[in-house]
Amino acid sequence: MTTSIIATALAACVAGGHVEHDDSVIVLHDVTVSGQHQRDFQMRMSQSAVQVSKEYLQQNFAGSLSQTLEGIPGVKAMAIGSGQSKPTIRGLGYNRMVVSEDGIKHEGQQWGNDHGLEIDQFAIDRVEIIKGPAALLYGSDAIGGVLSLYTNHVPTESLNGNVQVFGRSNNEQLGLSARLGGRSGRWFYRAGATVIDYADYSVPTDSIRYYSYWIRLKNHRLRNTAGCERDCNLMLGYAGYRFHTDIRISDSYAKSGFFANAHGLEVRLSDIDYDHSRRDVDLPYQWVNHLKVLSHTSWQSDNVRMDFNLAWQNNIREELSEPVSHGYMPQPDGTLERRFVKNTLTANMGLSINLGECHELRTGVNGEYQHNRRSGWGFIIPDFKSSSAGLYAMDSYSVNDNLKLNAGVRIDHANTTISNYHDWYMTPTSAGDSVYMERSANADRRFTSFTWSTGINYATGHWVLKANVGKSFRMPIPKELGADGVNYHIFRYERGNADLDPEESYQLDMGIHWDNDVVFIQVDPYLNYFPNYIYLNPTAQYVEGLQLYHYTQAKVLRYGVEAQVLYVINKHWETELKGEYLYARQKSGQKKGYTLPFSTPWSVDAGVKYSFQWHGNTFVGMNAHFVGAQHEIVPPENPTDGYWTLNLSAGKQIDVRNSKINIALHADNLLNRRYYDHTSYYRLIDVPEPGRNVSIKVGLEF
Repeated sequence: MTTSIIATALAACVAGGHVEHDDSVIVLHDVTVSGQHQRDFQMRMSQSAVQVSKEYLQQNFAGSLSQTLEGIPGVKAMAIGSGQSKPTIRGLGYNRMVVSEDGIKHEGQQWGNDHGLEIDQFAIDRVEIIKGPAALLYGSDAIGGVLSLYTNHVPTESLNGNVQVFGRSNNEQLGLSARLGGRSGRWFYRAGATVIDYADYSVPTDSIRYYSYWIRLKNHRLRNTAGCERDCNLMLGYAGYRFHTDIRISDSYAKSGFFANAHGLEVRLSDIDYDHSRRDVDLPYQWVNHLKVLSHTSWQSDNVRMDFNLAWQNNIREELSEPVSHGYMPQPDGTLERRFVKNTLTANMGLSINLGECHELRTGVNGEYQHNRRSGWGFIIPDFKSSSAGLYAMDSYSVNDNLKLNAGVRIDHANTTISNYHDWYMTPTSAGDSVYMERSANADRRFTSFTWSTGINYATGHWVLKANVGKSFRMPIPKELGADGVNYHIFRYERGNADLDPEESYQLDMGIHWDNDVVFIQVDPYLNYFPNYIYLNPTAQYVEGLQLYHYTQAKVLRYGVEAQVLYVINKHWETELKGEYLYARQKSGQKKGYTLPFSTPWSVDAGVKYSFQWHGNTFVGMNAHFVGAQHEIVPPENPTDGYWTLNLSAGKQIDVRNSKINIALHADNLLNRRYYDHTSYYRLIDVPEPGRNVSIKVGLEF
């Protein structure tokens, strides 16, 4: 039995598939995933976790990495623009989930809503998703889950690689990605590059309404949403039998335009002809560059394994706009509205000790230092620097083959220093004079937190039952503490709160799994209680023409469930039904009794897949995606109607001598239906989701 969410390699390891050893490299052959493999996988941890193989990433290519992973229950992509999207897990994203690359937390300007992950998705070998709090191992920000990306595959041959060309119809995206790797003795290398270019994307409407203004769209396209991406990476390393070390350097650059008509109504007076070309990028636009240097070293004996990761990340992001006056701000000089330069140093050290065949102790220490500086004539977040350190220990004990227990504790300490900021122009006061208004005050906040987690896994027959209970935390970020400015791209004015307390969460996660060689069933219910949830509260006030949102805290109860059923009819046909539901309610504060803003509605997917042999492995699948209406809102939010879309996927693998040709096709919204996503900020200005979109990728592996 095969499923898209189980990594074949992992299943082979735990089930005793045919294994060859080559120093520290394990090569797997001729593995069939069956019910026993599923059982062993589910017994690995007590939390809800999903392994995503490279094969799944190739077959389900849908543009960005976040969109590719949307087929996994509980994982969604919050999209803004044609090339930008951010992942969420169980409705939590941004600084409530950790994106980890090869063991290092990815640190950019992740508070931003209008840019994606600065990571080359074609360099990823596999993905592991932890759904639910994982602060025990990853620290603050992992209160909602972890998206672990791995690009550390070690080549086993003297030369191998792949070349992929791909495109999308909706925004006329064109791309090329190439990878090359090799090994000589115990030394190895990998190198890769990706280039992507795309045009303005289209929506199934010819006009939108921005507040009370109607805006016509030429050829159904959102003008100035074109962009490009350039990625490159290099890894050099040594892989011995007990010792492994490598260094990785990656650089990711992206440039994308902001939908011109959403960036303030002043664009109506602009001299720029936004409809001149659908592939150029004019003001307003942004560019982001992320440079990462990462070193990983490990050593292992028969019973002990040590890992050490060290990384430096440099993230630069600029927003450029036509200079126009706002409120008391006169027309500024130049087009640089905002610039952020963030440097991050990260060090992780872990130790794993086998205290017996059934007993493992894991302990480790994490440290991080961040330094972020701003410039430009627009203000949204202040300069800041922060440092944090955490120490954890986790014990795992197998009572027998059918019962496994685990427990862990962690302590963290962090310090965040925010610098004050005054406007560069003067604002009149009620006293009759004018002052340089202070937007952000000096602040020095220190946070200490103790967290814990304990879990149990039990297997009997075809059943695997597991439960995990614990406490997690998240430190308030500088944007939540000190923001005070216009965020044009999501159509609101945001104001921070310097008195916010660290966010805490008490959670219960459960898993119910049953399968044999024909049927796979997975049900994952969960419960979260936040004594002090931090969120942007929408108000009825307007500042500088935009709705005011301010950060506040409230007691919040969240619970939900994810479910998946896969039925293998025969060797050609299989069907799948999966869905998710999330409930959230504020138990205190100004909006007591309401849910949270932009809450995720329920959704159900029903699909069928046909696999056959025709000059190689071939499959065709159809999927119907249903999303419920969202009437649970936070005033003055508006409700959103439900919708459904029809989608298609197909793939083919052709063996050519010692090479493989892989073809993947993915078509979203085949019927070109007009609908609105409740989690998208674009619905606030009446912009529907993209229309019909066909993605295709052709790759050669050698």
